[in-house]
Amino acid sequence: MSDAPKKKFRLIDAIMAVICVVFVAEAAGPVAAIGNSQYFWWIFLLIAFLLPYGLIASELGTAYEGDGGLYDWVSKAFGKKWGGRVAWYYWVNFPLWMASLALMFPKVIGLLANTEMGILPSLIIELIFVWIVVFISFFSVCDSSWILNSAAVIKILIALIVGGLGIYGAVTHGVANEYTLSSLLPSFDLDSLSYISVILFNCLGFEVVCTFAEDMENPGKQIPQAIVAGGLVIAAIYIFMAFGIGVAIPSDQISTSTGLLDSVQLLTGTTRGTLVIVVAVGFLLTLLGNMISWSLGVNNVAAYAADHGDMPKAFKIRSKKNKMPVGASVMNGAVASMVLIIAPFIPNQDLFWSFFALNLVMFLLSYLPVFPAFLKLRRIDSKTERPFKVRGGPMFLKVLAGLPMLLIIISLIFTAIPLRFDRKSLAEVLPITIGAVIFLLLGEMNGNKKRKN
Repeated sequence: MSDAPKKKFRLIDAIMAVICVVFVAEAAGPVAAIGNSQYFWWIFLLIAFLLPYGLIASELGTAYEGDGGLYDWVSKAFGKKWGGRVAWYYWVNFPLWMASLALMFPKVIGLLANTEMGILPSLIIELIFVWIVVFISFFSVCDSSWILNSAAVIKILIALIVGGLGIYGAVTHGVANEYTLSSLLPSFDLDSLSYISVILFNCLGFEVVCTFAEDMENPGKQIPQAIVAGGLVIAAIYIFMAFGIGVAIPSDQISTSTGLLDSVQLLTGTTRGTLVIVVAVGFLLTLLGNMISWSLGVNNVAAYAADHGDMPKAFKIRSKKNKMPVGASVMNGAVASMVLIIAPFIPNQDLFWSFFALNLVMFLLSYLPVFPAFLKLRRIDSKTERPFKVRGGPMFLKVLAGLPMLLIIISLIFTAIPLRFDRKSLAEVLPITIGAVIFLLLGEMNGNKKRKN
């Protein structure tokens, strides 16, 4: 008797995975805090960052299939030392992100219950969220595709509800942020520019879908199609949802953690109405979907790097049943849990943004070598077949790779480096700077240890 045929990741699954991975609803609050100029930054960065990054990810992901992703691309171009760094940055951002999202669960529940939850009940809820993600990530992407599809649908519905309420509110009650030509022009104040990294974060993640290539029928066609279709949908729903939040709340009063739900409460005129509860529950489910979709890609990259000696041995552990990287999953849970346990002792009013921004810094750092790697692989590896190949001459390709890289560097400066030295600004930025330095040093220590062995 022959074994049952392996389930395949269909094109629609790939498109929904792109939406689930790339579209992160929790980032709507920090981006909306930019104000009306967010529309300019969205359009500019979709053209200057999302498009070139999507094209480059499509070429590299279809040319170099497998679980390695960014690690593989950079290792082939610049050697294992840089590949190990990328794998470390790419992995360590994930438990930090998971911790930041876990912090939102008791906040949203408390907002609905009109009460502030205590430290212990909040911690229990946060840890439950973390370990549910860890458990689900023990299963393959095909087994979890219904979760990714459901999360993508819920995200789209939330965006439509918030944007629709925004239109209704603008017509009936006016807008909280006045729309003038000057307000729509780009804002270059430090508070706004520190949130630009969130838009870049919202444009990243296509390479996670590339790690699903082995489960696809025709990845050479499906990956570029999924990136193009998913990217267009994402651009539309991001801008629509941002409008809804901007109609409800003045930009300088938007909470980075609960801004989306706050806007729904204001637009509906109720704190616990049916629509508010539906959006809140849907929002919490999308957080779960985010973590599951990203864990499938991040864990594979970390385990793959560990197999090649560039990550600690714990990441090599795989399930005997389905070969999933359970070691990386458990490490995610352990680090996120540790961060959450020490969080109540950190003197910061916005812990969500502190952990989320630190995750952003490490995440964006992992992408910096990808763009020069794309150019170098074009020069040194002409033999590898490229089912999808970006067209253009050498100068065009340099601009295509250089522009996203420059934007990442600029966003890192405004997010992680103190540019103002008053007490409030330092209290907000220094923890991010110190955390980034610590994780960079840990990554270098890991790399040096591996090279000595």
